[in-house]
Amino acid sequence: MAPPPDDSSPFLLKDLYTPALLASCGQYIQQAWPAFSVAAWQEQTLGAPQWAQYELKERMRCLSAGLRALLPGDYGQAVGILAEAARRLTAAEGEKLAFEYMFLPDFVECYGIEHPDSSIPALETMTRWASAEFAVRPFLRRYPARMYAQMLVWSQHESAMVRRLSSEGFRPRLPWGMGVPALKKDPSPILPVLENLQRDPAETVRRSVANNLNDIAKDHPALVLDIAERWQGRHPLTDWVVRHACRGLLKRGDARALALFGFQAGLPGIALAELRCTPQVPIGGKLDFSFSLANHSRQAANIRLEYAIHYLTSTGKVSRKVFQIKEFLLAPGAEARISRSQRFQDFTTRKHYPGPHRLEIVVNGLGLGEAGFEVVGDAPGGHEG
Repeated sequence: MAPPPDDSSPFLLKDLYTPALLASCGQYIQQAWPAFSVAAWQEQTLGAPQWAQYELKERMRCLSAGLRALLPGDYGQAVGILAEAARRLTAAEGEKLAFEYMFLPDFVECYGIEHPDSSIPALETMTRWASAEFAVRPFLRRYPARMYAQMLVWSQHESAMVRRLSSEGFRPRLPWGMGVPALKKDPSPILPVLENLQRDPAETVRRSVANNLNDIAKDHPALVLDIAERWQGRHPLTDWVVRHACRGLLKRGDARALALFGFQAGLPGIALAELRCTPQVPIGGKLDFSFSLANHSRQAANIRLEYAIHYLTSTGKVSRKVFQIKEFLLAPGAEARISRSQRFQDFTTRKHYPGPHRLEIVVNGLGLGEAGFEVVGDAPGGHEG
C-alpha cells in the first residue's frame, strides 16, 4: 500500500487510485490489447468532475465503467483482455491480494452476470492478483448449484489465492459484500469446502476458513461447535482455525465453547475488587481502568478475562462490545492486578456519542462487576476521518 502523501492529512484508501497506478495497470491491458488507451482511461476516471467526491467503492466502480467504455463491446472479448492483464500482472509480480486492483473483478461483477461461461474463469484468473471475493457473490445468488460446485473445485486449486476465494467468497456474512440469504439459512454447501481447507498450508486460507466458521456460528452455533469438537486435536494448523473460528462464541460466553478450550463458566471463589475507571472520557480520549481479581478457592483457575463496553448508539440504544484482556492460570489464593485503557477515537467503522456508558469485567463469559462513566464532547484533535 502506498504511504500517506504527507504527515498533515490522513491517507484514505480511495487515494490509492493515482495516475501512476492506472498507467501501471494500463500497460498490462495494452499488452493484452494494444488498442487500449491509458490516457483515455485516466481522463474518463481521474479527470471526471465528480471524481473528488467519490468514495472508495464509487471510485472502483468508475474505473470498471471506464474500462467497459474503452474495451471491445463484446463482453467475452473484453473480460478476456482483463483476465490476460491480470495473468500478466501475476506472472510479473507473483500472487497477492492487491486490494487497489479490485476494480478488475468489479468489472466482472458489474457486467458479467449474464455471461457465466466467460466470467467464472475470469474470476479464477483475476483473484490470483486481486481478490474476487465480492465479485463472486452475485454469481452465488444467480447460479447457486453451478457456483457451489465451482467453489468445491476451487478449494482444491493449486493457487492459494483461488483456494482462499473458495472460502472467503463463500462466507455467509462477508463484510461489505452482497448478502447471500440462502447460505445464512443453510450453510451446508460451504462445509465440504471448509473440510478441504481446514489445514491448508497458506495462512491467508486458514484465516478465511476461521472467519467463515465465525460467520456461520452467528446463525448456527451448534453446527460450528460440532465441527470444532471434531476438528480439535487433528493438527496444530487446524487447532488454530478452531480457536479463531470460535472467537465470537467465546465472546458471547457460550458454555460449550468455553469448555472446549478448558474454561469453566461460573467459577466459584473468583472475586473482582477495586474496579475503578475514568469518570469522564472525551471523544478522542481514552478510558483508563483497573481492578483486581482474586482466587479464594483451593484450586487453580483457568481464566479467560475480558471487558465489555456498553456503547451508546446514535439512536440512544446500547451496543455491547467485548474485548479480550488475556487468558491465564490463577493459583489458589493468588490475586492479579489488571490495568488497561480503551481509546474513544472515532473511525469510519465506529462512532462515539456523548452520554452514559458502562464498563463490564467478564470472567469466563460471565460479568463479575460494572462501573459507569460519561462520554463527553470532543477532545482537541479527537476525530479521525
